[in-house]
Amino acid sequence: MTEHLSRRDVDFLLYEWLDTLELPQRERFAEHSRETFDGILDLSEDMATKLFAPHNKTADRTEPQIGPDGKVVLIPEIGEALKAFGDAGLIAASFDEEIGGMQLPNTVSRASTTIFQAANAATTSYAFLTVGNANLLAKYGTPDQIDTWVRPMLEGRYFGTMCLSEPQAGSSLADITTKAAPAPDGTYRITGTKMWISGGDHELTENIVHLVLAKAPGGGPGVKGISLFIVPKFLPDGTRNDVALVGLNHKMGNRGTTNTLLNFGDGSFGDGTGAVGYLVGELHRGLFYMFNMMNEARIGVGFLATALGYAGFQKSLEYAKVRTQGRPVDAKGPDVPPVPIIDHPDVMRMMLAQKSYAEGALALGLYCARLLDEEQTAPDDEARARAHLLLEVLTPIAKSWPSQWCLEANSLAIQVHGGYGYTTEFDVEQFYRDNRLNPIHEGAHGIHGLDLLGRKVVMDGGRGLAVLTETIGETIDRARSAGGDAAGYAEALAAQTARLGEVTAAVWAPGDPALALANATAYLEATGHIVVAWLWLDQFLAASGPDDFYAGKRAATKYFFTYELPKTTAQLDLLAALDRTTMDTDPAWL
Repeated sequence: MTEHLSRRDVDFLLYEWLDTLELPQRERFAEHSRETFDGILDLSEDMATKLFAPHNKTADRTEPQIGPDGKVVLIPEIGEALKAFGDAGLIAASFDEEIGGMQLPNTVSRASTTIFQAANAATTSYAFLTVGNANLLAKYGTPDQIDTWVRPMLEGRYFGTMCLSEPQAGSSLADITTKAAPAPDGTYRITGTKMWISGGDHELTENIVHLVLAKAPGGGPGVKGISLFIVPKFLPDGTRNDVALVGLNHKMGNRGTTNTLLNFGDGSFGDGTGAVGYLVGELHRGLFYMFNMMNEARIGVGFLATALGYAGFQKSLEYAKVRTQGRPVDAKGPDVPPVPIIDHPDVMRMMLAQKSYAEGALALGLYCARLLDEEQTAPDDEARARAHLLLEVLTPIAKSWPSQWCLEANSLAIQVHGGYGYTTEFDVEQFYRDNRLNPIHEGAHGIHGLDLLGRKVVMDGGRGLAVLTETIGETIDRARSAGGDAAGYAEALAAQTARLGEVTAAVWAPGDPALALANATAYLEATGHIVVAWLWLDQFLAASGPDDFYAGKRAATKYFFTYELPKTTAQLDLLAALDRTTMDTDPAWL
């Protein structure tokens, strides 16, 4: 059976590149070692292969339905796989031991989850959302809330969601209309409608813990009035809360994950005064708390996109090696047999592109996970603060770059398969459909451009961009010292990194935010390519072995610097020109 995610690559990234074995020297991870890390990864591979991958196509073809009793109907294999996942303690992997966790490093936990995502993205999403929900409550919830809601989630008995968007508001959270009214017993009554809620209703667990953004009295306008509430499907005494499933959204891909329209407090399961909600933290700080989960979810979406791009790469690589068609252009005579299509240069181009996107994205995601471990456990405050700032800058890239380029990898995987790739008999068409959600999921692509250029690179007086360029510069210096191809790549990366700094200053120089942000998406994409080029160069320096694996890393680096990094020149030129095309075009002209 084809690997969905290369274990050899995971081991290289964890142990040869990111130095994950340094982490057990720290108090939080002292109980761990290479043996426990490998044990988790071995278990993940085994479970993903036996319990998750086999029903991936079945769940895609058998969408969730609402049964005659109003309950969601899913294929049973989804529940069986997730129960095993919870029973193995994998939901709790990175949490504190005192609340039932393993205190596994985020780097290793993320690698484990990505193995599952590559095998079955839709089923894994239920657990992924639950982990994010539980992380938020573990950080900001009261001890009673942690005991009541977090512990059952870590045991796999409850699952969690995040409820932000509304039909009329979409990504504009300032325009949400869901209300929270205080009740005499200290709880709140929640009324309103939430849309696009992944995992919003099902019968997989005893309960579903919704985290809901709503506006409570006394807050300011827009996002200043938003608070965060726990609104469970069932109350602690077992009573059904007034949370009603209105409908299921039928999606292009990722069909095994329910996606719902929910009504809160419409009287379906109550008196119409509202669903019972429990305030998280302080009033009117809901968006601040929710961003804890959203930022985690954004990096998680990047991992999801990576996993799907990687799975498509593995499938098309297997196909390209066995599918024979055509002959070399310099073949002489009619008796020359057909060759495997991977022998054709254009197919090799598509394979190198997929490899550079999928493996580059996995490196980006795991690097961010390593930064989170540094932020939490580095031995001094300065190192923690630096890791936090670098992670802030990289988060919009870690979400959006894999969502764009691993989707392109899926498109190339279909192309490599030819007409077969467009049929449901092969897996690659589903991977593309599943992945197409991710440029929208957890903030559309353009929103992350606005975040990166409008907030992250200018934060703290530009310190965000400075930390990024300093970190890239450290790799450039090592590559220059190494000489050879590494030094050549270093010069190319140094030139584009310097240009990025110049262009960032140029777009903000006029003091016009609307003009500066008009082409923020081009900025996001250029910066993302520069970041991934840096990570490829860093991997190149670690890939010094003589075997085919290391040669493949070096070939992918060469491809990225030859074919991909030059694309940023045109994007940076566009930004430097302060082009107004999108601002000055009248909608009537279209």
